Amino acid sequence: MRWDLHTHYYPQEYFRLIEESGGAFSFGRSPTGQTIIRFNGARFFGVTPPMTDPAKRLEDMDRVGIDVEVLSLSTPNVYFVPPERQGDVARLANDAYADLIAEHPSRFKGFASIPMDDPDAALRELERALDVLKLQGVVVLSNINGRPLTDARYRPFFQECDRRAACVFIHPMIPANAGDFAEYVLGPIIGFPFDTTLAVARLCYDGVFKELPHIRWILGHLGGAVPYLFERMDNGWRDFAECRTKIDELPSVYLRRLYYDTVSFSAPSLQLALTQVGADHLVMGSDYPHLLGSIERSVASIDSLDIPKAHKEAIFSGNAKGILANL
Repeated sequence: MRWDLHTHYYPQEYFRLIEESGGAFSFGRSPTGQTIIRFNGARFFGVTPPMTDPAKRLEDMDRVGIDVEVLSLSTPNVYFVPPERQGDVARLANDAYADLIAEHPSRFKGFASIPMDDPDAALRELERALDVLKLQGVVVLSNINGRPLTDARYRPFFQECDRRAACVFIHPMIPANAGDFAEYVLGPIIGFPFDTTLAVARLCYDGVFKELPHIRWILGHLGGAVPYLFERMDNGWRDFAECRTKIDELPSVYLRRLYYDTVSFSAPSLQLALTQVGADHLVMGSDYPHLLGSIERSVASIDSLDIPKAHKEAIFSGNAKGILANL
């Protein structure tokens, strides 16, 4: 079987709420006429028909042989509204996922969105999403309105995720200094893997991976540059005292416990990740239906790896089944 853990679906009402919210987010048109969403002037999101069309998704899944999609909201998730409204947007999205899963229980699963800037609401929605809606985990962005995931206000939420041994998918957000990524669609091309890398480095050195070892962390886009930087991060721990204050082992020890989705589609990059973390810590992802994603390449890139069949099966579905909730 093939399980795609990095794929995005949006209730139509979600786009309307973004358009009405104003602030840093605005709608526009690309040079090809596609509807896009900008963040502080930087393009990061192009709207495609399958984002809101389950029938089209199922057609595409069947075409390439993907059995199950795990749905999530991409950037800006629910963080485009004030903290007191994030819960409403999260419930709208999570309920829509639960409804779609009820219609197609063998084809769709979901990661819940969480109102992270309202700590009490975040804990309530985590409980509702996992215990009532029976979703498979949660998605958070690599920064939340410019704040790192290591911010103290988010720690109670992650502590509860650890108590539950929940799956937490870290999806990138454009870095806080979005203006640096305004040209050439650099936000999603470069900014996304950059911000994932930054978020993971902070979580590691801050001791979050050490203190909360039961969370099943999944990193989008093959972890950004994280697999490439194992040795450099280890050297930081060796050379700088401040990098050792909250962790007592090399960063690579903690980083090898994380899960990395295969949204890279590059054979050398996938081989590097295999060397660093092994096939038992990779999960298939496509980033469908965003333009930088590809369900075709998500399958073909794994099929083309020169590894045992059992390792491919683990990447395609076995690892996912071992870490997701409510299956």
